[in-house]
Amino acid sequence: MAKWVIITFFFTAHEFVCWGQDKVEQASRQMTANEAAQVTLLCNYSTSFSNAYLFWYKQLPNRSPTFILSEFTIGKGTIENAFKERFSATLDSTSRTVPLMIKNLHVSDSAVYYYNKRNKSSGRHITEDKITKHTSVHRSAQSFRVSTELE
Repeated sequence: MAKWVIITFFFTAHEFVCWGQDKVEQASRQMTANEAAQVTLLCNYSTSFSNAYLFWYKQLPNRSPTFILSEFTIGKGTIENAFKERFSATLDSTSRTVPLMIKNLHVSDSAVYYYNKRNKSSGRHITEDKITKHTSVHRSAQSFRVSTELE
């Protein structure tokens, strides 16, 4: 019997208070796939800065978010060792996307995925976190239930 993996993701944006035009956007908020499949989580960003710092995080229920990887417009990002084998992302500065690809899905990949953007300007920046939803994933013996609440 095939197992299902439910991935829920939403995005946060670290924005400069002075330049509030930067943003991140998503195509969908929830994805369901079979175990061992490959999925791509899409995200678009916009920025008025030459170098954007882009991050992906994974959050399991009742846990803090875990850093997966980073990508930069200028320079090379990093990926945590625990994710190197099956997770990857490539920043496309032309289309302004940083899709996260997860290969060979495991049931343990059922989580909330965060996409975060931070800008850098002359070493000095003022940031403000924007999180508008709280999403949790609950697993029972044969099914998953995903609930989303506005904060």
